[in-house]
Amino acid sequence: MPAASRLSVNVNAVAMLRNRRDLPWPSVTGLAAIAMEAGAKGVTVHPRPDERHIRKTDVFDLSELIEDRFPNKELCLEGYPSPDFMSLVEQARPEQVLFVPDDPDQTTSDHGWDFSRDTGSLQTAIAAAREWAVSVALFCDPDPAAPEHAARLGAERIEIYTGPYGACYDEPARAEKELDKIAATAESANACGLGVNAGHDLTVENVPPLIAKAPFIREMSIGHGFTADALVHGFAESISRFRKAMGEL
Repeated sequence: MPAASRLSVNVNAVAMLRNRRDLPWPSVTGLAAIAMEAGAKGVTVHPRPDERHIRKTDVFDLSELIEDRFPNKELCLEGYPSPDFMSLVEQARPEQVLFVPDDPDQTTSDHGWDFSRDTGSLQTAIAAAREWAVSVALFCDPDPAAPEHAARLGAERIEIYTGPYGACYDEPARAEKELDKIAATAESANACGLGVNAGHDLTVENVPPLIAKAPFIREMSIGHGFTADALVHGFAESISRFRKAMGEL
């Protein structure tokens, strides 16, 4: 029997393409449904304040889609814990929230939390999310010291930023060093009793070495690499391709 999926598909790029025209396609919910029907664990979205890709309405549409058609799947909201974002989390009640230390103008999440500086605001946000029965993950750099801080703040998971590893697609020696950092961080998180997610610049090619080195990873949020693959192979086939890369099929 196939293993449970670790793949959460980030559909921000679908929304960005849709937003180029005042039209309802490509459909964020339609492609999210295809992904989940094909075996994805769920979907991830990062609604930014300027709504340059995912809109607040998308969040509620996706939440309704999962509640009505995919009750065993998960919606993960990613964002900086501003008052507006926390209000959205409270209203939408996703299965998981990933807090990231993003400036509103950032193109993408590209670094983890500074736990020496951000503890107060994070403690408040984590406590609120858990009160709403939302599982909390914190975005972390590949640093074995990070999980202990995340656990102390009350998070249930971390998501390891894999961008530096993804950038090593043509540098095997450097990639191995980055994998060692990720593996050490995953092992530290597991020792702290935290779940381990990973995400950023993951592809069909670089996922297998990551899983082999860091088997504690239980979820991968993949958007850019998945969308690039799906442009060639289609959404449903790309789900199979990534799940095979994860050793699930």
